[in-house]
Amino acid sequence: MTPPPPASTLTWAQLRDLRCAELEGAADGWGKASNRADAGRDRVEKQLLNGLRETQRGAAADAAVGRLRQLSQNLQYVYTECGLVRTALNSLAHEMRAQQRALRDALDDAEALRFTVHADGSVTYPEAGEGLVDGKPLPGGRASVTAAPGLLPPSGLVAPNPNAAKAQDIADRVTKAVRTAAEIDWRFAGILRDLKAEEGLKVPDRTWTDAAGDAASVRDAARGYLKSGIPLDANPEARKAWWAGLTDEQREEYLAVYPDQIGNLDGIPALVRDTANRDNLQLLIGKLEGQDDADAETKLAGLREIDRQLKEGRQPPMYLLGIGDEGNGRAIVSYGNPDTARNVSAYVPGLNTSLDEDFARNDLKRARDTAKGAGKYDHSSAAIVWLGYDAPQTPDGLDSLDVMGDERAEKGGSAFGQFMGGLSATNENEDRHLTAIGHSYGSRTVGAATQQGGIPGVDDIIFVGSPGVGVDRAEDLGVGKEHVFVGAADNDVVTKLPSKQQSAVGAAAWMTGPAGMYLLGDLADRGDDDLWFGRDPASEAFGARRFQVDDGPRLVGGSGVSIDAHSRYFDPQRDAMSADSIAMITAGRADKVKMEASR
Repeated sequence: MTPPPPASTLTWAQLRDLRCAELEGAADGWGKASNRADAGRDRVEKQLLNGLRETQRGAAADAAVGRLRQLSQNLQYVYTECGLVRTALNSLAHEMRAQQRALRDALDDAEALRFTVHADGSVTYPEAGEGLVDGKPLPGGRASVTAAPGLLPPSGLVAPNPNAAKAQDIADRVTKAVRTAAEIDWRFAGILRDLKAEEGLKVPDRTWTDAAGDAASVRDAARGYLKSGIPLDANPEARKAWWAGLTDEQREEYLAVYPDQIGNLDGIPALVRDTANRDNLQLLIGKLEGQDDADAETKLAGLREIDRQLKEGRQPPMYLLGIGDEGNGRAIVSYGNPDTARNVSAYVPGLNTSLDEDFARNDLKRARDTAKGAGKYDHSSAAIVWLGYDAPQTPDGLDSLDVMGDERAEKGGSAFGQFMGGLSATNENEDRHLTAIGHSYGSRTVGAATQQGGIPGVDDIIFVGSPGVGVDRAEDLGVGKEHVFVGAADNDVVTKLPSKQQSAVGAAAWMTGPAGMYLLGDLADRGDDDLWFGRDPASEAFGARRFQVDDGPRLVGGSGVSIDAHSRYFDPQRDAMSADSIAMITAGRADKVKMEASR
């Protein structure tokens, strides 16, 4: 529990004479220090590290890379903490100015009425009115400071002089302004005292845990100063315009104090989101390291792997467009800049996807493979993996089939549509080409997005490994059936998942082990084109264009039960036909794709 503020010696004269501009000047100094650290970090990451990797090899080079990475992390910490100090000082000045205005208004009213405000906040007022008996002016008096200003209005029966009530009101307003200012001063003094680093030249992991707490404290304190201005309920175009209209200093403060908000706000430019999310990534790692539970450890593994890849300087370059620990975790990664690339694809993963090490390795690789493949056909291409929703997770037993429902797809579809609207707003190309890709349950999520007003800016849609997309005809997806593409491996059991009417029991069995998989495979061979979420997208009746993919390993083979056919679509080594087809479609070269007959 936060202790109450101690008794304050602040006077109204001190509040009146407080120079908030000096606080803001100090904030500017901390801002310059923050900017210098950021510039230094940028130089280390983009010049020194890249140059060293490209020209040097060996143990000495590896040691130099390690030291430069440590320097970069130190500078990032300096950037973060100095930015927090700046915003704390600016927030203090902002709140103190509000109390100065309240005080000044009260003093102006006292001067206009020719009242006298004393050092203790009491107010002397002159005689006024008429006595009920003799008609003489009623004597003046002194309004004292009350224990609860504004809560005990004076009674006309006790003090009939009309000036008494006015004087009491002024005394209450002066007292309230001074007491509120004293509380503000006490609160910010505690925040600023906590903004300190350990001695030494290293920034250990525990320091980022402290930094996460520092950021939370400053965010709470700056709520009225900064957060209220973030257009959370606006559309992407309005958010883009809001950001463009801010001063450089305002942008720096938002990035320092609210990287989680700015980094995940659709409509903010990709470079800005990447900068914010790289900082928030460190704060999240620090936050989760301060927790001791399995969920935190799982997410930490995913965050650390993403952080490792970001620091490697991979090609195509990585942009972190979203990161968070809510629900099963959030992560949006682009290979290539989605604002400058003409061709941009966004892949939505499905069942059992969460922010963990497997996602950070395998799902990110799928987007990277797509970006590299598309780059062979058009160098102006970027590919995104979008984990912006809680994908359903496999249940522990047969008691729940909620994971096979529509609710998460509907919520995820809404968020995906907003994200794609943001891409459409920030992309700089007039002839941009956007592709939405849904894999497994992610195809149901993309399908849901099309039914919620359409997916902004999307030209083509790709479904792979789909158990159905929520509609029965390709033409109902809003892009024209000739722009809907489907990849369905013959041995991918998910693309033959029986309908709810056929076998809810079989669907549950599919998620509970090899015996269930065999049962589901038997049900899947019955030739019905109704899947769990509607008509089979690979069927002739659905009307999409089915591209060639490898059959994949059989469900039951010499080595036992395998669902590997469900996870190969993006991999150029394991299914070159499918990966190349996806790359061509996302690069706007669907005319080159080899099609095969529908089911």
